[in-house]
Amino acid sequence: MNEPTRVDWRPWGPEAFAEAERTETPILLSLTATWCGACHEMDARIYAEPRIAANVNDSFVPVRADVDRHPRVRERYNMGGFPTTAFLTPQGELLSGTTYLGPDGMRQVVDRIRQLWGDKGAEAGRVPRALADEPTPAGDLDERIEEHIAGQLSEQFDPRHGGWGTEAKFPLPRTIEFALKRERQQALQTLDAIAQHLHDTVDGGFFRFATGGDWSDVRYEKVLDTNAALLRAFANAYLYTGEAAYREPAARTVEYLTETLWTGIAVGGSQGPGQGAAYYSLDADERADHESPRTDLTVFAGGNALAADALLTYYSYTDDETARSYAARILDALEGELVDVDSGVVTHYRAGEETGETHLLEDAASVLTAWCRARQVLGGERYTTVAQRVTDETIDTLWDGDAFRDGPARGEGLCDRPLYPIDSSVAFADGLLDLAAVTGEERYRKVAAEAIEAFAGAWDRIGVQVAGYGSVAARLTGGDLVVDVGGPAGSDLHRAALRVADHEIVVVPDAAGVDAGEATVRGSDTSATDPETLVDRVSAAAANR
Repeated sequence: MNEPTRVDWRPWGPEAFAEAERTETPILLSLTATWCGACHEMDARIYAEPRIAANVNDSFVPVRADVDRHPRVRERYNMGGFPTTAFLTPQGELLSGTTYLGPDGMRQVVDRIRQLWGDKGAEAGRVPRALADEPTPAGDLDERIEEHIAGQLSEQFDPRHGGWGTEAKFPLPRTIEFALKRERQQALQTLDAIAQHLHDTVDGGFFRFATGGDWSDVRYEKVLDTNAALLRAFANAYLYTGEAAYREPAARTVEYLTETLWTGIAVGGSQGPGQGAAYYSLDADERADHESPRTDLTVFAGGNALAADALLTYYSYTDDETARSYAARILDALEGELVDVDSGVVTHYRAGEETGETHLLEDAASVLTAWCRARQVLGGERYTTVAQRVTDETIDTLWDGDAFRDGPARGEGLCDRPLYPIDSSVAFADGLLDLAAVTGEERYRKVAAEAIEAFAGAWDRIGVQVAGYGSVAARLTGGDLVVDVGGPAGSDLHRAALRVADHEIVVVPDAAGVDAGEATVRGSDTSATDPETLVDRVSAAAANR
């Protein structure tokens, strides 16, 4: 919950927009998050100030949206961070926007928007370019894409401090995973910096980012998506190195997800910054005497699917039973609450009587990846069935013929305009390739190729922030490395296949057409009956790709 304010906030929805239309009044949209310290500060300093609140109430229809609960609103109106303060026409077009505002800044912006509205009215609104319904920059795939993005790693790498870029440092876990196979020392140096600066060694988990280029001025929020993605990245680094320096932060993050953020059935969404450094610089005994940071225990489908994927990844390299057990519990909880196993519809979240959106591409991508991971690690066709139903429903609902939309083209404001996000499209295409390998159905690989080709005309402008695009492009142009294991998950051959030092391979236990006690590299005419021979076969196949 946000701090009490004097602003008469309306929730994001049709009623607020209808009121703005009826009264011909612009909208002040406040994008906040329960984990966002600056959001609570702005409530306490700005929106609780009587004169500012009166001006907002008198001149605007004030609308508040939680960015975790409304990701499509977040993607359309985010001004570069949170809190975001955006001013809209009653139709949802953008008048102006910014992030955090102090008292003087808020007064100036309010006066400026009132004057703009008085002079031009709704004609002053604009539609951001990303929502202009223009086609994505389609093109053909080739090996240059992976090479270009690998080159961008070196161009943007900070050799002194680790990470990419010289300003604010975000952990970029998917970029780290891309680098693990192509610029491993950069990936490991970045993980070392993250472990030193963003890892909470007392309670476990990772903070969201640092505003300083040297990883200083840490922002102490902990959000589920970041922690799940970093757990997987550290686990994959452990796969390549076998070093405790990468296993230990991963293990502590398993504890954080399954203890601090555990709701009883799944993982909650976030933990706020609390008192920041004043709290997180304390040891365990000292923290016990202080109030813990506020925790949002909302169960989000996408975040929990990411967590299940990461826990299973960690388990497959370590045999950590806690990770396996909690991953299975998360999958069961999602199937019971948020993933309709019959229709394939994924619901973003449920909190009491409040229900989130359905058919969000980012949720579908995370669910697809997690259920494919479960098929590879735990075995069982039930996981394949759910993955296929979610995938088929997503393709039917969100594929526009040229690219994937982020969600159904409906809703208030600019939500009725299609948005084609490259990051979620890459994540979904990656899952589609896993599903194609697991099922043997080439139709999924075809859709993955089309989803990546939708952006290939701009391949030379894609940077390290979407390095996963290079990974998926490489899988499409070079082919997947798939290990088919005869016999159930958990056998020595299966465990050895999971631990081959290549986190992008696909492992299929109980594979059709493979005798029990044997494993083959798909496309090869030779088999292995022991782990050592299997590793040799995979290494040879990788070298010949």
